Amino acid sequence: MRSTTLCLPIQGNPAERILLGMKKTGFGHGKYNGFGGKIENGETPTAAAVRELVEECGIAVKEADLEYMGQLMFIFPANPELDHDVHLYVVRNWQGEPGETAEMKPAWFDVADIPYKDMWADDSYWMPAVLKGKKVNGEVIFADDNEEVDGITIRTE
Repeated sequence: MRSTTLCLPIQGNPAERILLGMKKTGFGHGKYNGFGGKIENGETPTAAAVRELVEECGIAVKEADLEYMGQLMFIFPANPELDHDVHLYVVRNWQGEPGETAEMKPAWFDVADIPYKDMWADDSYWMPAVLKGKKVNGEVIFADDNEEVDGITIRTE
């Protein structure tokens, strides 16, 4: 199982707006998502989150500004090579303006208008809690189509 990061840039405390990126290529193509990806060998999860934010939307953050929000396991029984363990963060402070990259096209959304229908099916289960400042831990099991949720367990703190 690969280890990955997912970071949600937000404005406000509590969150009022969230930056999501439309995935243009690869895994998750055509869906809005947070920013993140694979943790490289020898890299910490926070260092990976910082690197991925630069690569995917051009903003620079300090590791100290990342707020750890929990860990989610994504299980794809029909395609186990897609399984991944996600370290989840939010960030409120960064340098630079978000911009389109080869991989992602970022857009701001009010938290009341998050486009869940254009996102991974699990996001609506855990993202509202994170945006309210709650940490989440859990497991998402995807159906055979690798899209719909077949089972989910989310615990909040």
